[in-house]
Amino acid sequence: MRDILLIAAYALAAGAVVGLLGAGAMRLLRGRSITVHVSVLLLVTVAAVAAGVVAVAQAMFLSGHDLQVVLVTVAASAVVSLTLGIVFGRRLATAAVWAVQARERERRMEAGRRDLVAWVSHDLRTPLAGLRAMTEALQDGVVADPETVAEYHRRIRVETDRMSGLVDDLFELSRIHAGALRLRPAPLSLGDVVSDAVAAVAAPAAARRVAVTAGSGAWPAVTADAAQLSRIVGNLLANAVRHTPEDGVVRIDAGHDERQVWFAVRDGCGGIPDDDLPRVFDVAFRGSRARSPQAGGGGGLGLAIVHGLVQAHGGQVLVRNVAGGCRFEVRLPAGAGSA
Repeated sequence: MRDILLIAAYALAAGAVVGLLGAGAMRLLRGRSITVHVSVLLLVTVAAVAAGVVAVAQAMFLSGHDLQVVLVTVAASAVVSLTLGIVFGRRLATAAVWAVQARERERRMEAGRRDLVAWVSHDLRTPLAGLRAMTEALQDGVVADPETVAEYHRRIRVETDRMSGLVDDLFELSRIHAGALRLRPAPLSLGDVVSDAVAAVAAPAAARRVAVTAGSGAWPAVTADAAQLSRIVGNLLANAVRHTPEDGVVRIDAGHDERQVWFAVRDGCGGIPDDDLPRVFDVAFRGSRARSPQAGGGGGLGLAIVHGLVQAHGGQVLVRNVAGGCRFEVRLPAGAGSA
């Protein structure tokens, strides 16, 4: 019994020395990755076992051959332990990075929801107040001449349509974020989609004397949901017209390679501040006044919807500044041939 206690004391003493050195090393490596920490921890553990074996061997006068056999066994165990430590340490590090990224995404989404509520409250409160004032004026007979009455009716219709569009955008955005969007992809002529979208923005563009032009030549085919692709193109063109000064030009071009179809909308907005570029597709983001947003513009949801719909199609949407404005480029999986 006495010999066992003596062996345990020698092993504990040697292990404690190695453990203290290991603790100092861990303190010095505080800023390193989880993989490094796990590897050092396993190395310290193996070193403590080896130190205990050597201490006991010296105290008990074991033969050099026996000590060598034990140390080789410990070294082999150390290789296995360190290999497993590095593998699982990397997995833990990856999991930790994912957890941090998930928390950051959740934080951004929560901030986006707060911004969305604030923007929507503002965009609904203002037209509702105007609608109430106009309807009360009509109801109380304050406005009686036919010309003014007709103007009030027109403005009521315009504001009602705008609020209806905002509600539609909110519904679409909620479907995208909830993963409830169901696409029905089919081969489409991008040229036909662009032609319809250009016609849809013709009236607001003409009212602002903004020319909307489309590239000439063959338009590529693309595999996409017809309604949602129309919404993508329409939102980009409407956004470009809204932010282009009078007598400006909005142009849409397209092309393709073996794997992707792309189309790009270029406007005359004057450019987007560099700090705003990463946030252009955020919900309810409108940017600075330097981009000349117009009164009565959208609710800051159009580009967020474009981003969500493009991602749902397995594509990518990018924005960059060009001379006199900016260029939004959408890349989608290619269809077969051109049309």
